[in-house]
Amino acid sequence: MNASRTPPARPVSGTLMDLQDTLVAIRSGAYLSIAADEALLRRLPPGNWLAGSIPYFMAQDGGETSRQKLFVTELPTHAGTPQLRWYDAASLHRVALDAPAHGLTVLIVPAFSDVHSRFAREAPAFEDMYMKPLVGWIAGVHLDDLGQAAPVVANGQTLVFSHDKALAVHIPLPESIYPRIDILNLFQPGGGDAIRFPSTGFSAQECFVNGQLVNLAQYLAQKGIDTRLPLVADYSGAMINVSFKAVDAAAGRVDFYAPVFDDVEYRIAEPVPDYARSFAQSLPGDALGARWSCNCILNYLYGGLEGQRTGPITGPMTFGEIAYQLLNQTMVYVNLEKL
Repeated sequence: MNASRTPPARPVSGTLMDLQDTLVAIRSGAYLSIAADEALLRRLPPGNWLAGSIPYFMAQDGGETSRQKLFVTELPTHAGTPQLRWYDAASLHRVALDAPAHGLTVLIVPAFSDVHSRFAREAPAFEDMYMKPLVGWIAGVHLDDLGQAAPVVANGQTLVFSHDKALAVHIPLPESIYPRIDILNLFQPGGGDAIRFPSTGFSAQECFVNGQLVNLAQYLAQKGIDTRLPLVADYSGAMINVSFKAVDAAAGRVDFYAPVFDDVEYRIAEPVPDYARSFAQSLPGDALGARWSCNCILNYLYGGLEGQRTGPITGPMTFGEIAYQLLNQTMVYVNLEKL
């Protein structure tokens, strides 16, 4: 009876499904990007899918946390068969080189792994990066499971799961279609102090505030800074966030969800009063046709997005977003434009 079940109509950027509808989608032979709790992913049959663990979603009915549902996005197959390929920390530099000359790559990376760290630090310098469209996301876990479960990435063609390798699907596209990658960052640099770091990394003790060397943890405490607001930097006209992960006042150390770089000036972001409304108002009209998207778990949490919509775009709420490089507290989406 289930074999004849028809999957429900879904937004182009994907929909949140129960297991039975996901099985129907897999058995159709379509190439799929899937996000769900690891236990649910391990119940899936072989098929043309790649997946990462996460139980937080911007679904068709609004933000939702679920260990019983899967977010499914159908990938385009306009110009040939997509290719799934694993990358460890040593081979990750090839991710753009291996991409088709004209196409789109979707990359899923397990959080807190060596491959996550390497991508975050070095991706902007990878050969052919920025020459070939690349998006993706960082797999995570339910926040109740932090420290107890490791994020996982899965290859549906082989049913191999990995906690320490990234998985890409390289999708060829016809010359008549261009994958336009957009990032929507609600945050702008505030008018406060200029902050620089003496070294690149996921943590920092010291930083330069307006040119003066200070302990960052002490500075944040003394200024009463809301660490739900990210550091924001201008990367050649694009506003890029680095989100605070933890502040250890006793150790005088601050940890981040993405690396700070030693050649970039940062400022604490201006507050965003209404995340859901801001996302909806900031999206252009053609966002309705987005073919793939993801957003950040921190936006979901800090913006109170459970039960709220972020305009017409759906997608997993992840531990990090990828638009060529690692992003934080940002929406990433892809439109396929006809040339």
